[in-house]
Amino acid sequence: MGSVTTPKQDRSRATRQRLLESAVTCLAEHGWTGSTVTVVAEHAGVSRGAAQHHFPTREDLFTAAVEYVAEERSAELRALDGERGTHAAVDALVGLYTGPLFRAALQLWVAASNEPQLRPRVTDLEARIGRETHRMALRLLGADETRPGVRETVQGLLDMARGLGLANLLTDDSARRARVVTQWATILDDVLR
Repeated sequence: MGSVTTPKQDRSRATRQRLLESAVTCLAEHGWTGSTVTVVAEHAGVSRGAAQHHFPTREDLFTAAVEYVAEERSAELRALDGERGTHAAVDALVGLYTGPLFRAALQLWVAASNEPQLRPRVTDLEARIGRETHRMALRLLGADETRPGVRETVQGLLDMARGLGLANLLTDDSARRARVVTQWATILDDVLR
């Protein structure tokens, strides 16, 4: 017999989701110092008490928020068809690093470099997200990691994508990014085939 959710559970889940999405938005727009639990609660349209019920500490809220959106993005990538070609795969992977999630994650990284209580949580979170992204990249590219150089080439692609994400933080880098994506697709076709 399946579990049945009550309207109260549904409301609680919806409140939690709004808080997570608001936390990422606030982190991306205001950075760590400007993103307090109160600011996120106001953005989500809930009370500070409701926010603290779901997330007792600021660190709980923001690490959960980045993890939540990373999981959503991972689900989108898993749904992509690997048959669409190398260029589409590279473009989708680069897209991971050019949106609000990357901005929010970057703010969390910077905060973790200065906040000892946050560092281990962010390090663990990033390691998990990194492993999952690498697995998705291999699947999307149809890459055989047992072949020499393939693991490093895929990791280089992800490192390059992160660099493109950083370049995009300050200016619209889409024209250059499109040329780089095309070049990387060509390189990957040579290495992986």
